[in-house]
Amino acid sequence: MFFSNVGIAEKYNYLEEKFTVAYRWLAQTNIKDLPEGFYPLMGDDVIAGVQEYTTSPKEERRFETHDKYFDIQYMVTGDEMFGVCKRDGLKEIERIDENDVVFYEEPELSGEVLLREGDLIVVAPEDAHKPRCAAGKPAPVKKVVVKVKI
Repeated sequence: MFFSNVGIAEKYNYLEEKFTVAYRWLAQTNIKDLPEGFYPLMGDDVIAGVQEYTTSPKEERRFETHDKYFDIQYMVTGDEMFGVCKRDGLKEIERIDENDVVFYEEPELSGEVLLREGDLIVVAPEDAHKPRCAAGKPAPVKKVVVKVKI
């Protein structure tokens, strides 16, 4: 899956080498057996973070964006609801520059994507996203977030 606005679709090359390195690693690596942690795939330009956690009710999660990296969010095991909306017009409530993350108030309108095992979504800096939301009841998941530097 790819989520974008036509106005920025040509701004980035989603098939450039950094992305293809990430896609290839996701497809060819036995991630289920990898422990949590960070795995540099291409120096600081492409870094995979393996995570294990229990999803939360969406009311407990916040929309976020990143200025320096794309996220490729890939579900290894489990299901997760993933909120999506445009960054434009959102009200910023917290910025943590050292972690390249900005959090926002809940927008009036947003969408959701159900991510299941093997699914991925690519979000650009212009895309706000709300990860880790429960698909029904909170449940354990394993996920990889690949950070691709702009």
